[in-house]
Amino acid sequence: MLSAFYRFIRIVYIFIAVLGVPANVVALAVLSRGRCGLSICTTRYLVAMAAADSLTILSNVVLWRFIYYFFPGVFIHITPVCSLISVLGRVVIGCSVWFTVTFTFDRFVAICFPKLKMKFCTEKTASAVLTTTSVLLSLQRIPYYFTYEPLRVVDNVPWFCLQKASYFTDPGWVAFDWVNTLITPLIPFALILFFNAVTVRHVVLTSRVRRGLRGQRGGGSRSDPEMESRRRSMILLFAISGSFILLWSVHVVHFLYYTTSEANPNHHNDSEIVFLQVGQLLLTLSCCTNTFIYALTQSKFRENLVHAVTFPITLVIRLIHSPDSESRWRQFKAFPSICKRPP
Repeated sequence: MLSAFYRFIRIVYIFIAVLGVPANVVALAVLSRGRCGLSICTTRYLVAMAAADSLTILSNVVLWRFIYYFFPGVFIHITPVCSLISVLGRVVIGCSVWFTVTFTFDRFVAICFPKLKMKFCTEKTASAVLTTTSVLLSLQRIPYYFTYEPLRVVDNVPWFCLQKASYFTDPGWVAFDWVNTLITPLIPFALILFFNAVTVRHVVLTSRVRRGLRGQRGGGSRSDPEMESRRRSMILLFAISGSFILLWSVHVVHFLYYTTSEANPNHHNDSEIVFLQVGQLLLTLSCCTNTFIYALTQSKFRENLVHAVTFPITLVIRLIHSPDSESRWRQFKAFPSICKRPP
């Protein structure tokens, strides 16, 4: 059963790599232009999330899994190298998670505290928050480099990465693992749920007050631009944070299970292996969903996305049908005769 399951897992990871990397790169390009009708601050957070998601797929799928599956024995499998790749993978996953938290907090402030929005929701603040988050997560993940040992040594060269047995028994490493899991993703889970709950409560109360002031308690038909803008922001916010919580839930449940049951993570039975692999698959899949969320919830993003995809085709058609295309074609055909040597 496990062999068939692992074949299925490989196919899904191939699908994630083939689809996820181009999708995030396109989202990065489209959002960077700043023409999606979003604030500069929101755009900065979404660009950072797309970049972190792309790096997560490259490090954890392309470098870690593909090369392991299809190119065993290459230099990336040398213990110091694969340890470094593992740390990089943990850093970018942490950035992907915490960029989602910072984006959620930014929208929470923008919706619930309009006066504070003018000072906090700025491009400068967003850049400072994202940079600080990246640096702190990088420093926090460095100890992971020292948790690996070689699986075997060939000609004095250590190969492959195996987590030390002491990592699961030594009190210091156990505490480090708990702190890391609290940082990613337990605390982000709690923060996102809290910010979203407060945001929903604020919007519901505000909408009631505004309907009363506008005389719409009986269900008037006049539109409210302010509430419409907040509604679009909430749809984007809840779609991104809800997707994150849903796709990370299995991984969190697995961690809580083996922690509370005191099970040995190095000796899983078949069902536990399946549960573990599904959790890791879903959290990797979470790095591919944001682009599709933007496309579904943001009409201007869809317009820019269609323009970006069709632009090369449109450019070729314009070149073919331009007035100068026929003369250029004649020059091209005459090029070999021009270059002939004189008799």
